[in-house]
Amino acid sequence: MATREFTLDALRTTLLEGAGTDENVDLNGDILDLSFEDLGYESLAMLETVARIEREYGIGLDEEAFAAANTPRLLVRLVNDHLAAAQTA
Repeated sequence: MATREFTLDALRTTLLEGAGTDENVDLNGDILDLSFEDLGYESLAMLETVARIEREYGIGLDEEAFAAANTPRLLVRLVNDHLAAAQTA
């Protein structure tokens, strides 16, 4: 069975669908290492984003780990780590 992967493009789509975007932010740019706060996403928007990811990918993200994943790179890695763990369980 193929492992499902969470990509930066999937994150962009989830962010746009769940919380929209600030008109001054280009999510298509190099955003991997920008903080979500710098991208204009406050905690409520991020909670909605994580809830959407959990539903779509069938995983549960630990609150502390999610809080530490404050950039797109770290969140994509966190989701993929959970997907890989779920695949081997």
